[in-house]
Amino acid sequence: MESMLNKLKSTVTKVTADMTSAVMGNPVTREFEVGRHIASGGPGMSWRIYNGTKKSTKQEVAVFVFDKKIIDRYQKFEKDQIIDSLKKGVQQLTRLRHPRLLTVQHPLEESRDCLAFCTEPVFASLANVLGQWDNIPSPVPTDIKEYKLYDVETKYGLLQVSEGLSFLHSGVKMVHGNLCSENIILNKSGAWKIMGFDFSISSSNPSDAEPKYVCKEWDPNLPPLCLPNPEYVAPEYILSVSCDATSDMYSLGVLIHAVFNEGKPVFQVNKQDIFKSFSRQLDQLSHLSPGVLNQIPEEVRDHVKMLLNVTSNVRPDADQMTKIPFFDDVGAMTLQYFDSLFQRDNLQKSQFYRGLPKVLPKLPKRVIVYRILPALTSEFVNPDMVPFVLPNVLLIAEECTKEEYVRLVLPDLTPVFKQQEPVQILLIFLQKMDLLLTKTPPEDIKNSVLPMVYRAVEAPSTQIQELCLNIIPTFANLIEYPSMKNALIPRIKSACLQTSSLAVRVNSLVCLGKILEYLDKWFVIDEILPFLQQIPSREPAVLMGILGIYKCTFTHKKLGIPKEHLAGKSLPHLVSLSIDNNLNLNQFNSFMAVVKEMLNRVEAEHKTKLEQLHIMQEQQRCHFSSFLKCSFIHKKYSGFLCCIHMTAKDLTSSLLNTMTSVNNLSLNSGSRTIPMQGGTVSSTFPAGPTMGGMGTMGVSNGFNSPMGFQTGGMGMGMRPAAPCLYGGMATTTSAPNFSALTQNQNQPSKPTDMSALDSLFTSSKPKVSMNQMAPKPAPGATAPSPWLSQYGTGQPSQTAPMQATPMGMTGVQGGFGMQANPFFNPQNFSQPVASSTINAGVMKQSASVNNDLKDLFG
Repeated sequence: MESMLNKLKSTVTKVTADMTSAVMGNPVTREFEVGRHIASGGPGMSWRIYNGTKKSTKQEVAVFVFDKKIIDRYQKFEKDQIIDSLKKGVQQLTRLRHPRLLTVQHPLEESRDCLAFCTEPVFASLANVLGQWDNIPSPVPTDIKEYKLYDVETKYGLLQVSEGLSFLHSGVKMVHGNLCSENIILNKSGAWKIMGFDFSISSSNPSDAEPKYVCKEWDPNLPPLCLPNPEYVAPEYILSVSCDATSDMYSLGVLIHAVFNEGKPVFQVNKQDIFKSFSRQLDQLSHLSPGVLNQIPEEVRDHVKMLLNVTSNVRPDADQMTKIPFFDDVGAMTLQYFDSLFQRDNLQKSQFYRGLPKVLPKLPKRVIVYRILPALTSEFVNPDMVPFVLPNVLLIAEECTKEEYVRLVLPDLTPVFKQQEPVQILLIFLQKMDLLLTKTPPEDIKNSVLPMVYRAVEAPSTQIQELCLNIIPTFANLIEYPSMKNALIPRIKSACLQTSSLAVRVNSLVCLGKILEYLDKWFVIDEILPFLQQIPSREPAVLMGILGIYKCTFTHKKLGIPKEHLAGKSLPHLVSLSIDNNLNLNQFNSFMAVVKEMLNRVEAEHKTKLEQLHIMQEQQRCHFSSFLKCSFIHKKYSGFLCCIHMTAKDLTSSLLNTMTSVNNLSLNSGSRTIPMQGGTVSSTFPAGPTMGGMGTMGVSNGFNSPMGFQTGGMGMGMRPAAPCLYGGMATTTSAPNFSALTQNQNQPSKPTDMSALDSLFTSSKPKVSMNQMAPKPAPGATAPSPWLSQYGTGQPSQTAPMQATPMGMTGVQGGFGMQANPFFNPQNFSQPVASSTINAGVMKQSASVNNDLKDLFG
């Protein structure tokens, strides 16, 4: 591990030292930060290419550096020739301005150790891409080593070179003189640019006359950097010391061959005997073998053959080459159109952008991301063009990875999020909201994306509001809960209450209904359900929207709205809405179905709680019996236990009497049959209208089958529910428990036989009946025991016969609730008992007695 770290450290140190020494002392470093060595290019691959940034603007650039150390082996006059040749090439490039020529950002600067100048950002030279890796860092950068040219890149690249030559030949009357893969630079977006004007020749005639070019005789004694690349030079340049525009066209033919043959030129030249080599080459060109051009695409093969013709007049010129069918490729034409956008008006641009989505799938991702995307985002400065450009940008973003999206797309989209005009921008973003929320970092979502959604909900255009409300549920799961709770939901509610558009109001309700699953129970209870009662409209669509939210709320398993809220607040509001005259029969039936479902849920929860109550009572009974047996073993507690048992018996009788009297008051007419253990019990319901005059309704009470609704002649006026009834139904938290009733309800009531317990006591004492063990009041006292008076005087049971159990409460009518049940009121067992009311010899009052009572009944 340590050796690897040392190796890494030495490599970084070496690279830093090389970079520093390469430009140390050069004036270019005053304005530009020089970064990593990335590529090489120019005549003889002599220029090292570094990435860099301008210090003042942070603009990205490429820094070309020529290190003078590589020519130390030459004589002084040869060094001067090389330096002069390199200076001429850069100076000529600086004066020329054209999209097909490499753009110079800072002119050539010379120092004692190097030459340097800055250009637009560069990826590599074409020679690097084709496998020539001279003067580049070791190991070879992966992006260069694995770079493969796509067909569309090759076609459009050669088209760009042809256009650049056309500009030189026709525009400035100049011959390049050294067109080769070393002097073709691929910029950061992949465009092919021409450089290396070291051997360029300008016309000696006036601009309006036929151009005439004078070239120098080939001198093999000059250093290679003072001569053009002989493998790309036309034969007439070497053999007859003549050149013109057609000489560059020959070089173009060799370049096309090299592109399709992994960088290899047509012929290998012997530089030691160049004249003899060119004479032999001339014969081969006159009888060019078909196999030489096999790798070149058939549609351009004949044109390349003409470009390589020995007779210069046969070669097509640059302008003719730009018009050959080989370049009539959809991808190449699309890229060419992007490069000429600055010449187009808005109408032409809009038509082009409309058809672009059909072309994008046919192009390689690298071309789209690095060539087309920058051209599209540059149009964001023109608001009129944003609605046409934005769909294409978002289409590209879908194919990008999250890292590419954040790095390449999001910085240009961020200002567009804030644009409110034209309105189509907002609509386009809303349609692609899932993409934005999926790939945009959380911080940018909070600062840029969600504020745009909020503006859409509050927009003055009802069309935008409707679209936004329809789309929000599709990406609601991607919105953070605090943002939804504190920002989005309040705006939706406000839009619903304040709008004058029925469509917006209905869409607001539908939107809320769809996103309920992402909210918690208490937020729905506190914010959503009260809001429904504030809606002023009574149109059928609005009412059905409200009904839908109620239904979603009370049927969703996650929310679990308490039945108290359901029965006490929501159900009355829902019933009041159901009597609206605007509802048709189907809509009314929908309301009634939801009402019935709510009632069923209330009673189902009643039944569940009653079953739990019964289980608890059985457990208490078992514990009490066990306590009696244990007390029998400990004889010293026997008297105390007898007293407790007597008290429990009287309390049970009193409780049953109280329950019966309450039920007779609450359920005074109408009978129903309730299933129980081995028999039935007849209970009653009010004969009058039960739900505000609704008449008889088919409502399941949790024990019997539903009864049919009779909707005809309904008076739906609401009235406050009785404390224990809601529309004839029990709404308390307690309901009947018939599990302990006897088999035959028609048998007459009999006093409970307690004699079975007499056998529990030992024979050493005389037997005393349980009825004789009741406590006697103190002399002169008229009030009964507080434990008995607390629940009223005991009355004979008017209910069905009870099974004889130590603790006698087993059946309770539906109208008798928890609040009326003394066994569920803990404070009843904490009151002190006067010592004068109980025989001190039988039971001694203390804190432990009270605690025992709590354990028994609480």
